[in-house]
Amino acid sequence: MTDAGVARCGHVAIVGRPSVGKSTLLNALVGARISITSRKPQTTRHRIFGIRTDGNAQFIFVDTPGFQTQHASKLNERLNHAVREALADVDVIVFVVDAARFTAADRAVMALLPERTPVIVALNKIDAVKDKRALLPRIGDIAALRDFAALVPISAGRGSDLPALMRAIALHLPEGPALYDDDEVTDRDERFLAAEFIREKIFRQLGDEIPYSTAVVIEGFEQDGDLRRIRAEVLVDKSSQRAILIGEGGARMKAIASQARGDMETLFGGRVYLDVWVRVKSGWSDSDAMLTRLGY
Repeated sequence: MTDAGVARCGHVAIVGRPSVGKSTLLNALVGARISITSRKPQTTRHRIFGIRTDGNAQFIFVDTPGFQTQHASKLNERLNHAVREALADVDVIVFVVDAARFTAADRAVMALLPERTPVIVALNKIDAVKDKRALLPRIGDIAALRDFAALVPISAGRGSDLPALMRAIALHLPEGPALYDDDEVTDRDERFLAAEFIREKIFRQLGDEIPYSTAVVIEGFEQDGDLRRIRAEVLVDKSSQRAILIGEGGARMKAIASQARGDMETLFGGRVYLDVWVRVKSGWSDSDAMLTRLGY
């Protein structure tokens, strides 16, 4: 993938508008589900590294939130700042777009990309494009917008053509030693990942409004052998949202906790006892102190 004997290591930002498949792509490239996904836009809130080591090359993928254009709040101001910060300090940028359409929101993200950093366009979801003949003119139109390092059609969901994307990225990795051990797949700890798995299930289970009004705090995390005891609080803005999240007889929250626990046990490689509570914390997304506590 790189020149024989030459060690290469670099940071690769994965950017794009919401819902183009950035987190799905990160998980596919790393080979582990470390970044949460859902069909709803703006699921990702935190910067997370996904690490892949292939022979003499180490790729440190930086998953970023989709650039936020909805739900004006201090939270979204911080998320947009995180995107700009990630772009300023990487060696390569993978600009993910939907192969079926290139929108004004894509152009807005493209305007943020630094001129001096190599940008590779990943045209995602090619499996959903019925008329493949439409891809060539679309690729040509996008190529004319900027001097891109490469344009690579892929399907992150199906894992199609990812080796071609990896080869294109590897050409632009700087020389240098690996920063992480060969078996590491993320820089985030299990406490962080536990909160993210719970939040993912909330996004998948509920309608459009509730997920954006929630946050997850891990209040306790203890490990005894291969057993992890985790106590989590889900914060919501209103009492009515709490009732919806819990569900009749607690059924919805039980389902969320059960699914999240299964994902934790798969990734952590051990048993998990998960206790989840829901608490009303009005205005958390506009509270600087609360956002700092949540790591935004």
